[in-house]
Amino acid sequence: MLSDKQELLDLFEIKSAFKEDIVDALNHGRLVSNLAYCLARELSYPEEFCHKMGDAGMLHDIGKLQLGEYLYGRRTNALKIEEIKYVRMHPTLGYKFLTENNIGDENFRLFVLHHHENYDGSGYPDNIKGDDIPDGSKILRVCDVYAALTSERPYRPAFDKNTAMELMIDEVKNFDMRVFLAFMRVVHNDDFAEIEEYTESINRKVIESRKDNQEEIRLSSICEE
Repeated sequence: MLSDKQELLDLFEIKSAFKEDIVDALNHGRLVSNLAYCLARELSYPEEFCHKMGDAGMLHDIGKLQLGEYLYGRRTNALKIEEIKYVRMHPTLGYKFLTENNIGDENFRLFVLHHHENYDGSGYPDNIKGDDIPDGSKILRVCDVYAALTSERPYRPAFDKNTAMELMIDEVKNFDMRVFLAFMRVVHNDDFAEIEEYTESINRKVIESRKDNQEEIRLSSICEE
């Protein structure tokens, strides 16, 4: 499996201007990986499956690396409506990439393909619902949303754990209830503190980097006056 950041970066020709965003994406993958492993264990899956979920978490968004012009290099703006249709291609692109590079078995690749499917059928790319969604995809769906909510974004600050869970409860129709209830147990377990510390450390680095970039822009503007 591919889990090393540099190994993943070397798979694509990535413009240097985008590398900070790519590293952010890989940090997100690592967070989802840890969450997915813990959630699979909470659901009493075999250890082999739990490790497979950890790998799937790391690689679930790999299709986004082929959508750099739509996703990366932006520092303030959320996606425009016309860009969303391209972004929604990333699960299919990820599945294709994993297949072409013979990464994981077919079940593993289907976990990645369907990680944006919602339990009520309102997701993508195939609008499947309920038990038609692979178990691994159901796990990734919950972990991916939580990781996104608790992470700093250019257009909004990170939400704390409790707020993130409240927001997820508001959209609980998107999740398999058995999986979501297990996730609630995970986030309230004492062992979850380690994942929280990791998330906070990444968020601090993002905030510091943002401040540094703003200072560079300010100095550049002064020099041009």
